[in-house]
Amino acid sequence: MKILHIMAGRGLGGAETYSTDVMLTLHKAGISQCIVMSKKAPRYHELAAAGLKINTGVLSVPFRPLQKLLLEFLVKRYQPNIIHCWMRRAASLVPATSIPTIGWFGGYYDPHYFKRCGHFVGVTKDITAHMVKHGVPADRAHFIPTFPDIAALPPIDRLTLSTPKNAKVLLALSRLHPKKGLDTLLKTLPSLPDCYIWLAGDGPLRRELEALAKNLGIIERVRFLGWRTDRAALLRAADICVLPSRYEPFGTVILEAWASGTPLVACRSAGPAAHINDDVDGLLVPIDDVAALTKALRRVLDDGALRRRLIAQGYATYIKSYTRESVTQQWLQFYKQLAAGKL
Repeated sequence: MKILHIMAGRGLGGAETYSTDVMLTLHKAGISQCIVMSKKAPRYHELAAAGLKINTGVLSVPFRPLQKLLLEFLVKRYQPNIIHCWMRRAASLVPATSIPTIGWFGGYYDPHYFKRCGHFVGVTKDITAHMVKHGVPADRAHFIPTFPDIAALPPIDRLTLSTPKNAKVLLALSRLHPKKGLDTLLKTLPSLPDCYIWLAGDGPLRRELEALAKNLGIIERVRFLGWRTDRAALLRAADICVLPSRYEPFGTVILEAWASGTPLVACRSAGPAAHINDDVDGLLVPIDDVAALTKALRRVLDDGALRRRLIAQGYATYIKSYTRESVTQQWLQFYKQLAAGKL
């Protein structure tokens, strides 16, 4: 079986991270793959070092019609059994073909932009239902969850991030984007004098968030870490993982926190509300509610029994449904059935 993956994104968001993890795992399982991606993609060198076949020529030209033509030539040359499009831009490049083509939905996308795809995979059941509601036949809408890539790293030394060992650390793993609600998190800090915030991510909102932290008088207790490749080490050093998003279709950070044994507090956007059992494996608070978020964080910090329960139940949820092994088996089974014409 040969799979042609198309990942047209250049950033390092959740979709780019997860798709790369899937490709690397399939490679270890012996699946032949060719990956269409930009040489500027952050994890290009990791895939190349692992020995995967990568085509950077298609996306190296700026002219979209030429990209489509080059991809058509590649499909004819490589002759894959399956074409897997990771998100909308990738799907827009696919030529007309009889080869089974997958459109991957990491959010509530419009299926209209996936015209060349015959099958659709959503990362949550709710996203899969969204596909059907917007015209995708039910027998072609599938649900396969993501899995977290949590390495066996020890907790990072807080002193390397200029953080006192006895401080309470609130960690957000997120792009610095308005929809992520990081301003809400920063506004809790004046009422949490024993806490520091680590913001692990990058994005267009950095200067605005830095200005907000200065205006709130908390800049000395906020660490802007940029994009990190040691997420597991950060999680294991943090007291709480916070997901304050205003909009979040899923949130792989939920799984990362569960797998790392880090208590989780999130705002009630779509993904967290659908996956977190409030007061069982995480705490949920209303979106943009600084007072409610502050109260929830204080509660987790001060209530040891609650902390232990959230950690234990979160890890149990992860083991049951979201390990790399279980999700990879779902992908392999799906690919095999699709290639054999059984779907």
